[in-house]
Amino acid sequence: MIPEENFSSIENRMESAGLALEELLVAAQKQDCLTVGIYESAKLLNTDPDSVVLCVLAADNEDDDDVALQIHFTLLQSFCCDTDITILRVSGVQRLQQLLGTVDTNRNQEECRDLHCMLVTNPQAEHCRLKEVGTYCQESRRCDQWVPELVLQER
Repeated sequence: MIPEENFSSIENRMESAGLALEELLVAAQKQDCLTVGIYESAKLLNTDPDSVVLCVLAADNEDDDDVALQIHFTLLQSFCCDTDITILRVSGVQRLQQLLGTVDTNRNQEECRDLHCMLVTNPQAEHCRLKEVGTYCQESRRCDQWVPELVLQER
């Protein structure tokens, strides 16, 4: 059983890392350093994996039954581990839609963007936020969490 003060500390670190991730993703999108979508991410990882500094895999509980999505996640995680790219699993896809927008301007207006996989590439600003997210991931891996996880809260 986790002592109450340790649980509170873990909860605070998760909340802080979640806020840092949100700020990082918004900044990366503004700087055109964010690749969104499973297929778009796979293409970038195939052509320029050295430019990727963070892979965010987002899914909610209803996505657990999507076998194709889980296979994509497994392959992406394996590739990222092999190429030393930090990986973070996130639940809270609706919060991501709030942050990053749900419609891709290059597509039909009703078609939602695929926010299941996002890659952050060489962001110039907000690098302190990238460091904060990276530190959270390292600490999580030290606690035997192979792929660190965060829950983003809707606001």
